[in-house]
Amino acid sequence: MAILNKYRKIQEELGIVGESEQIRELIELIISIAPTNISVLITGESGTGKEVFAKAVHQLSPRKNKNLISVNCGAIPEGLLESELFGHEKGAFTGAVASKKGYFELADEGTILLDEIGEMSLQTQVKLLRVLETGEFMRVGSGDLKKVNVRVIAATNRDLGRMVRKQEFRKDLYYRLKAVAMHIPPLRERKVDIPALITAFVEELKQNEKLEIAGFTDEALQMLYNYSWPGNVREVRNFVETSLVLARGQRVTAEMAREHLNIYEEPVEVSTALPMPIGRSVEEAERELIYKALVSLGMELKETKAAVLQLSERMNGQYRNDDGIVYTPYESLNSNDEIRTLDELEREMIEKALDKFRGNRRQVAKALNISERTLYRKIKEYGLE
Repeated sequence: MAILNKYRKIQEELGIVGESEQIRELIELIISIAPTNISVLITGESGTGKEVFAKAVHQLSPRKNKNLISVNCGAIPEGLLESELFGHEKGAFTGAVASKKGYFELADEGTILLDEIGEMSLQTQVKLLRVLETGEFMRVGSGDLKKVNVRVIAATNRDLGRMVRKQEFRKDLYYRLKAVAMHIPPLRERKVDIPALITAFVEELKQNEKLEIAGFTDEALQMLYNYSWPGNVREVRNFVETSLVLARGQRVTAEMAREHLNIYEEPVEVSTALPMPIGRSVEEAERELIYKALVSLGMELKETKAAVLQLSERMNGQYRNDDGIVYTPYESLNSNDEIRTLDELEREMIEKALDKFRGNRRQVAKALNISERTLYRKIKEYGLE
């Protein structure tokens, strides 16, 4: 009993929620490896909580009073990642008006978490390998070696072994990182943790928000237990917060829960970082990013106009064949019919779709055959929020 109580106390201190055997084994592994300086590779699907386990390793280590620096390698443009990791000297590139420390210097004597390590370029991987092996690196634009003492934890939702075989990730770095491999199983493989996670997020919401919260009905809880949770722990948190806030003090029923789960069904990972070529100045890279954003915006506008035109034609009993020719299978429009602009038709179609799907924007976007991003912008533009 004393060992079990000690185990639960450590689990609470680490902020890890779960009653499954998988969680117990992960905590035992963390307790074993935390006192060392060995590198750790954490793998698992998006939303499984890899950063929570990385923080747990740091929290139980002798470095716990030093910095834990978390870096999302996938969110930093490729051309800037090296500078962010290792720093740069004044004048190293356009815009470098002063010398700057990188994340490795800031994490000296502490821990650095390299999240989404699979997004790192091969060129930057070479320099990371050198830091792992020697503790040495050079700032961008400098020839002077700097030395740091940093523990490296890497995390990814990608199959690095497969990337190594395809020569998309360095083999030597892969084996250096996975001195200890920690895999976080998806929530569908440890359903016993679902009730504990829901309870934890409900209590967290009660503490953080001054709201009346009644919780879930038994039928709703049973349905949540049987749900596959493709977005894992992150999806559970988002669902609990959204459903309870919108319930306004009522208990969330199975029907209400089912409606909210449709919003989070089949989550899509969207990277907000556009790729940036190496070897270009910051100004050139920024111009290219702006150009790509404008091209993307133009494609969305074209997509929206085409969808609205198609819907307006169908409203008038018209159809468009494969050659792009519009025809009316029934009687023609009366010459006295009111002519309306595309913007008016677009607003009406979006408004009707929002009403039909009770504000479910994912379903509205799917029905209108446009992206959710475009729909959100149009809703704001037409004041339909």
